[in-house]
Amino acid sequence: MGDKDTVKVLGFWVSPFVLRVVWALKIKGVDYEYIEEDIFNKSSILKELNPVHQRVPVLVHGQKVLAESMVILEYIDETWKHCPLMPQDPYERALARFWAKSVEEKLLEGAWAAMMCQGIERERGLKQAIEIVEKVEEQLQGRSNLFFGGENIGYLDIALAWISYMLPVWEEVGSLKILDTCKFPALTSWTRRLLELPLMRDNLPPRDRMFEYFHKRRQELLSNPPRT
Repeated sequence: MGDKDTVKVLGFWVSPFVLRVVWALKIKGVDYEYIEEDIFNKSSILKELNPVHQRVPVLVHGQKVLAESMVILEYIDETWKHCPLMPQDPYERALARFWAKSVEEKLLEGAWAAMMCQGIERERGLKQAIEIVEKVEEQLQGRSNLFFGGENIGYLDIALAWISYMLPVWEEVGSLKILDTCKFPALTSWTRRLLELPLMRDNLPPRDRMFEYFHKRRQELLSNPPRT
């Protein structure tokens, strides 16, 4: 799809997974072409580049093609070595991967279920989300650094950044309360510091558009629940 230095990102405007890749490239100062995908009417290019999952993000670097946001983050960090995202210490790197995966499995999936479902599934998702938030709060308590990555944002900050801007929208759409500012002061402060960064603030989807999108998705899913 181009010469060896060309970088392209196939994405969807509201995807937190895509935004991770965008932020990482901007931190590294890498120029790229962004290609918006309609995830409800997938293009032949997306199907060709990511035949296994057929979803975004997809990173194209010259003739190299990668999918899955966390895999892409590590590739970006190892390819453009300035402004490192990953911790240098092997143990700290392992911990960063662990927390990124755990929060994705527990908080993102739990919060989504709490927003989109009703009854037992909603309560189960809400409980799961709050439990992992409690664990993340413990990780932040007592830290002198501004971010997980230290004085500057790193891999884990980027992986969890959706908490700062998307989770409040999900709470509003689903009439939920997960990120209680009194119960989770350290995590609340971390989200505020993230949103104060021009890099983050200037590359977020409009809040009203996010609300409208997720509200519509919720109504669609509640009207047509998946068959079990």
